[in-house]
Amino acid sequence: MFWKSMGFDQLEGIEIVLLNLEAAPVDSPYFTSLAGDATYMPQFKDKEFDIVFSNSVIEHVGDDFQQESMAREIMRVGKAYFVQTPNLFFPIESHSCMPLYQFMPEFMRTLALYYFDITGGGIGRTIQAWKARLTFRRFERLPHESWERCQARVKGLRLLSRRKFQRFFPNGILYQEKCFGLTKSFILYTNPDLPGLGDERAALTNMASAL
Repeated sequence: MFWKSMGFDQLEGIEIVLLNLEAAPVDSPYFTSLAGDATYMPQFKDKEFDIVFSNSVIEHVGDDFQQESMAREIMRVGKAYFVQTPNLFFPIESHSCMPLYQFMPEFMRTLALYYFDITGGGIGRTIQAWKARLTFRRFERLPHESWERCQARVKGLRLLSRRKFQRFFPNGILYQEKCFGLTKSFILYTNPDLPGLGDERAALTNMASAL
């Protein structure tokens, strides 16, 4: 849906390979969906892809070693790359939308997700939960809204600072996405040597429009 919303399912001559932990169904001849692990991609040759694009993924793959492994694989399989990740020090944590959430102890982050986030169900589901609580009615949680699921989400998120992100991609060009004058997220990219893309600014603009 991300790429279709940007119109990439209508562009002839472009093939997009989607890599997720589980292959997703696709309905466009321009998309190929595969199951795999971004930290280890032996199914792909060196420089097999013109551009590797990753939007808010590297903070979810595990510890420093796994994040660095993903970075190495991105640089290995792509002639160029475009990688985005939220800023560790932005005051509003982008996944939970809670202030300073990333600096809370693990138990407090789990508690916050359990009572205020409904494990990614969105604001509508959160409002349902609090309406039930305030009227002393029982709120039936779905299986994915369990305490264990909240713990897994907390353990599975490791935001990066600019310094660490740049250490993983030492040859990347840094772009800082701003919100109210503060850096909301970082993008590191290399300029693809492809016909028609132009200079570095044009390449960045073309890819940033998909965010």
